[in-house]
Amino acid sequence: MKVALIGASGFVGNAILNELLQRGHQVTAIVRSANKISPAENVTVVVANVLNETELSNAIVRHDAVISAYNAGWTNPNLYHEFLQGSQAIQEAVKKSGIKRLIVVGGAGSLFVAPDQQIVDTEGFPEEWKPGALAARDYLNILKEEKELDWTFLSPAVEMHQGTSGIRKGTYRTGLDNPVFDENNRSVISVEDVAVAIIDELENPKHLRQRFTVAY
Repeated sequence: MKVALIGASGFVGNAILNELLQRGHQVTAIVRSANKISPAENVTVVVANVLNETELSNAIVRHDAVISAYNAGWTNPNLYHEFLQGSQAIQEAVKKSGIKRLIVVGGAGSLFVAPDQQIVDTEGFPEEWKPGALAARDYLNILKEEKELDWTFLSPAVEMHQGTSGIRKGTYRTGLDNPVFDENNRSVISVEDVAVAIIDELENPKHLRQRFTVAY
């Protein structure tokens, strides 16, 4: 497939890029700065501003699907509003370009730990993560109203690792609106296997117009 990947240089985006290339897909890596992506076969790097709907639409046209790993930046003082603005601009640009398939990487904060309580609302949730978690939750509610696109929203496990504890197992378990816990009552996965789950969903869609989550 020819896939446009937004946020290809980020923590999750880079793992998705590697997984796409391992599986032989052709990737347009859409980034803020071209020097953050190393030249590689089957990768075209495009610098585009996600807040500019027309610019982004021109960058993603004639692709089979769009994967958004967009993040407005954890240290961005305007993170909440910019994430919502950027995410909605991406959604509209995808429609404008004529592409039907959109996969969005969100957060775990909107997963439910009780019928009326989401993780982001639990006591002790880190204050520094709240703007991003609340923005991702509010955007999911917006995306749920989308009727034109074949969208999917992925919430990773509560704990997502890279490096020594982040290995590609190629296996995972899925859930919908509640975290998936292991035998030690942990919801955990490597970023590499988050990427595996995303590309599995791309190649074999099982969660059209749905949110799902993954963990070991």
